[in-house]
Amino acid sequence: MASQLSSVLVMIYLLNLTPSLVLASRNRCHFPAIFNFGDSNSDTGGLSAAFGQAGPPNGMSYFGGPAGRYADGRLVIDFIAQSLGLPYLSAFLDSVGTNFSHGANFATAGSTIRPQNTTLHQSGFSPISLNVQYYEFHDFHVRSQVVRKRGGVYETLLPKEEDFSNALYTFDIGQNDLTAGYFLNMSTDQVKAYVPDVLNQFQTIIKYIYDQGGRYFWIHNTGPVGCLPYVLDRVPVLAGQIDKYGCASPFNEVAQFFNHGLKKAVEQLRKELPRAAITYVDVYSVKYSLISQGRKHGFSQPLRACCGHGGKYNYNRNLGCGGKIHRHGKEILLGAPCKDPSTHAAHRRALEQCTVDRMELKHYLVQGTESDEELEGMAQRHLPEAMTATAARKAPRSSKSNGNERKDQRQVTSSFSPFLTRI
Repeated sequence: MASQLSSVLVMIYLLNLTPSLVLASRNRCHFPAIFNFGDSNSDTGGLSAAFGQAGPPNGMSYFGGPAGRYADGRLVIDFIAQSLGLPYLSAFLDSVGTNFSHGANFATAGSTIRPQNTTLHQSGFSPISLNVQYYEFHDFHVRSQVVRKRGGVYETLLPKEEDFSNALYTFDIGQNDLTAGYFLNMSTDQVKAYVPDVLNQFQTIIKYIYDQGGRYFWIHNTGPVGCLPYVLDRVPVLAGQIDKYGCASPFNEVAQFFNHGLKKAVEQLRKELPRAAITYVDVYSVKYSLISQGRKHGFSQPLRACCGHGGKYNYNRNLGCGGKIHRHGKEILLGAPCKDPSTHAAHRRALEQCTVDRMELKHYLVQGTESDEELEGMAQRHLPEAMTATAARKAPRSSKSNGNERKDQRQVTSSFSPFLTRI
């Protein structure tokens, strides 16, 4: 499942971030391809290809209909690709109308880092965990070059060999590993106990990709689990464990525990992989900031799902977004989207009136990177300038923005999938 909340909040900041930190100068920062690994925050059609399309109202705001995403519009990965001048990523599992010349997306909604011993229908977690996504990538890397040598149309649909070492490798995965434990009635201590194993498996995948030539890595930490509608609904906590913003503190503490370990893991990876440029993105702070200051940013219901049915959080495990029932020979839509997604922080990815200082955003999003001096040295060795925090501080800030672009972002980027709501 995918957390519409998490993808929404990070989208707002990445839309502001991309011109200044990672995607600012296309002349200097050229990535010929993106290879993405993750869950529903960045799934552009993987789960839909394997288990049936994400039906309406998904995709309605931007694509005009279902487009493989558990959202009504575009995802973070779509905007990253667009900002790099690349087409939207095709899901590796989708065999219809795909073009992999600019990369591939191995993410599927509901994915975890550590394999789950359940089926999708039993737990809602995808069987395509991160290790499986890596197997797919490894196979794609090898076979794409064999097939590309046939020439003709294959040369136009598959990446060049050198693109794999120059590509951007993006990761947004891990939150489902935490919620999986809670859904099995584990205690917070029990969930924390297996986090080191989850992080070890994550590090292993990064090393595998590095060994295959990957050099540029963009890694999101995990968001505030205790603020997600589906978690708040399914895993009750005591009243005293709810913070003043309505989030469950124990779950958020676990997320912070995971993030602390992930940050340490990234630091270790930088030491072990000397030619890798690894950016650690602190999306937890971004998401929690927007939830806790929801009304300031125009969200009247920051914790309530926009699309769903029933309950305090408009979430129903058995009747999700787009869910229908049959009565008296008629089909009735119960899991309908709200009238105004812009009032739900759990869905609005682009917010015109979100006035957050860019320097503050950069502070959030480059946590865990080296010092400015180390970053500058790393940039000179292997990393395009726009990828570094140093470049972020140097990048000029535009005082103007395109009204049409803002309108487009407002209209098309809300996610409203409360049933498939794991990141």
